[in-house]
Amino acid sequence: MKFEWKEDQQNITVGAAVSGKPNAWGYIDHFRLVKVPEPVQADLFVERVDGISKNFIKGADVSSIIALEESGVKFYNFKGEEQDIFQTLAEAGINYVRVRVWNDPYDSSGRGYGGGNNDLTKAIQIGQRATANGMKVLVDFHYSDFWADPAKQKAPKAWSNLTFEEKKEALYEYTKESLQALRNAGVDVGMVQIGNETNGGLAGEKEWPKICELFNQGSKAVRDVSKDILVVLHFTNPEVPGGYETIAETLNKNHVDYDVFASSYYPYWHGSVENLTAVLKHVADTYGKKVMVAETSYVYTYEDGDGHENTAPKSGQTLNYPVTVQGQAHAIRDVIDAVVQVGEAGIGVFYWEPAWIPVGPPENLEKNKEIWEKYGSGWATRFAAEYDPEDAGKWYGGSAVDNQALFDFHGHPLPSLNVFKYVDTGAVAPLKIDEIKNIYLSVYEGEKIPVPEKVSVVYNDGTEKSETVAWDEAAIEDAVRKGIGRYEIRGKVLGIYNVTMYLEIKPKNYVLNPSFEEEDRSMWKITYRNGTSPHTDFLNKASDAKTGNYSLHFYSDQAVDFMVEQTITGLEPGYYNFNLFLQGGDAKDAEMYIFADTGEKLYKTGTSVNGWANWVNPEIKGILVLDGTVTIGASIKVGAGAWGTLDDFYLYRVGDYTPDGEKGGQGETGNHGGTGNGQQENAKDEKEEQGILVPDKFARGHHPEAESNAPARKLPETGTSHFQILLAGAVVLFTGALLFLKAKRLSGQKS
Repeated sequence: MKFEWKEDQQNITVGAAVSGKPNAWGYIDHFRLVKVPEPVQADLFVERVDGISKNFIKGADVSSIIALEESGVKFYNFKGEEQDIFQTLAEAGINYVRVRVWNDPYDSSGRGYGGGNNDLTKAIQIGQRATANGMKVLVDFHYSDFWADPAKQKAPKAWSNLTFEEKKEALYEYTKESLQALRNAGVDVGMVQIGNETNGGLAGEKEWPKICELFNQGSKAVRDVSKDILVVLHFTNPEVPGGYETIAETLNKNHVDYDVFASSYYPYWHGSVENLTAVLKHVADTYGKKVMVAETSYVYTYEDGDGHENTAPKSGQTLNYPVTVQGQAHAIRDVIDAVVQVGEAGIGVFYWEPAWIPVGPPENLEKNKEIWEKYGSGWATRFAAEYDPEDAGKWYGGSAVDNQALFDFHGHPLPSLNVFKYVDTGAVAPLKIDEIKNIYLSVYEGEKIPVPEKVSVVYNDGTEKSETVAWDEAAIEDAVRKGIGRYEIRGKVLGIYNVTMYLEIKPKNYVLNPSFEEEDRSMWKITYRNGTSPHTDFLNKASDAKTGNYSLHFYSDQAVDFMVEQTITGLEPGYYNFNLFLQGGDAKDAEMYIFADTGEKLYKTGTSVNGWANWVNPEIKGILVLDGTVTIGASIKVGAGAWGTLDDFYLYRVGDYTPDGEKGGQGETGNHGGTGNGQQENAKDEKEEQGILVPDKFARGHHPEAESNAPARKLPETGTSHFQILLAGAVVLFTGALLFLKAKRLSGQKS
């Protein structure tokens, strides 16, 4: 417990009150009364982290810094003076710097792949500046020529044709020689990371026995250079049940030599901080390893600073903190606390790319692109296509995390940078509102709109209260009168603060339990085909659902082959549209389509998936229902290892049917082309895939928002298209009859 001892108090009594039922028993021991540091006055609140060690690692990965500075980006201190960023970091409490190293991040013409163009030379430059400012260095070897993460662990170009034994030797020599070069240059190397987010592979190898052999080769190289350098292994997806437990067990069984088990932890993807503590503590307690967070970050603004779309915030992400500087500070503090709560084995936290800010404003996008290409200061350049054509070669561009930096868009440090020193003492500030949570409502036409009377207000000390809101009633009435559409309703809190209700009124959805949120899912039929065993489940995980918490999840290390469907009855005759959302990956040899079967006609449109949280929204338009019954659903047939989720099935009426083909009703009626589309609704960046150990795989690649349209593989048949065929046939028959009569008349004349 915490309390304040005032100056005029002379004595204090401490103790414990114990009560219990007869025969209750227990022990009380080790009473401690400890004075804690007084919180400092600051611009924001930071709760002190109890039990934090003086040697706790407070790190920052600033791998992009050289490329940014070459691009003309400048950094300042809290006084507004231009200053070496490494000095500013050290003054804010940062004591460790992490730097990634790619073997050869250049194309055949010597043009950089981007992402900082982080070769060994840049690592030495960054390491020297960190060392000069009293910080130790963690060297992060990716053992790749560009981004390595669970979605991709491609071997360096120079290693592409090596046998496995040759690759082992190459990895050992590369690690040893690089580390020696760093130390010879005066870099104070404290830790070396053997691979980056290696859940699913390392240097092109995907089988765990081989991955573990490569780990040991890297570890041996580090040990041969210095016994004092800690060997780090880095993984991700701490939120996946049993994931880290299985990985740590696999490492142990394969006798991997390492010191630190490191995790990525991004609050909007990776579950609760309580779970983070639990999974890291299990590894520490079971295997005697040190643990830490090698990557974390959080957003402080919704704005984009350079014209290149950002990773977060996005639909489906869990934003437990306000998107403000104060919210960012709370997020960092809580991750530090989560690692400290592990105990002595919890050694530190690194913030990922706190200085990856814009090279220019969004309105100068074309100029920004030139700079990113020239200096490699964006996520990737187009030159990366030579090495990584499917990812970086398509989605190259600028910074996707400029709104997660600890510096503003112009290089000035944010107050949240100081959280690294404030966690030792705590910090307090004048109490004020930090965020008023907007309201998001989606109703079907004709339903009563559940307008909330109160909204949630978050204060800068982290407390949350409900406050009464006064909505624009005229705007609400106008929305009800207009019906289907999207509306922004303004409101006032405490008479002065603005809040918005985002209201969507949609046509009625005739699908029952369309998002799988209700416990009764008996209306859904799932068929596993071609001898496959069940490989779907109703997954309770908000980050993998389009809306709500549940989705239909599929994965199999064998073939994926199933159909999900629902038969809907009692429909009015007319035209309907049907769509759903799906996302996923590793979809080799995919045959995916959605369908609507009226009994008389089968409507289909093809679709596809291209990564975690890249929600694709295929739709079939102009489904003619005459007898009131239609079966809607999806067919998913993919090769082994494919994964994904389906959510938000939606069947809605768009118009009346008139037998003469005239337009009737409302909306899209009469002339229905019946085309489907698989347009991507929401893309992803820097998401993570669990890899081959745990079947629940969801990918995180270090790249900005993808933009992809999945074309329909087959146009559906529609009532209009059949009518057109019949009409054409009638014309042909009529023309033929005329020709026949004319020919007969001519024949009669000749006779």
